[in-house]
Amino acid sequence: MTHPISLNSAVQPDSATAPAAGYYQRHIFFCLNERSNGEACCAQHDAQAAFERCKVQVKAAGLAGPGQVRVNKAGCLDRCAAGPVAVVYPEGVWYSYVDASDIDEIVESHLKNGQVVQRLLTPADLGR
Repeated sequence: MTHPISLNSAVQPDSATAPAAGYYQRHIFFCLNERSNGEACCAQHDAQAAFERCKVQVKAAGLAGPGQVRVNKAGCLDRCAAGPVAVVYPEGVWYSYVDASDIDEIVESHLKNGQVVQRLLTPADLGR
């Protein structure tokens, strides 16, 4: 007989020896999708460079690793009209960014200090 496992009732690791229960405190995903048909895509807006900058900034700030922040590539996040975009979890906060200073602000304000960067929020109605 099997018993369902509830994620809410799972045994939590000892905080002195293991990272947070979610493994990472925050996860940021950068859309790096490139469309071959000429449609708008994040790759057209130098999303790869933003992703790389974020990784460098997170590491330099000492935020990288288990229990802290993970920076990841993503395929299409289906928010092309707002691109380039990144999304931070577990909060589910979507950002549209323009340049390196925007990435630096996301790292410092949100990833490091937990403060959403209001001016960079992706409008909720912008999808593909």
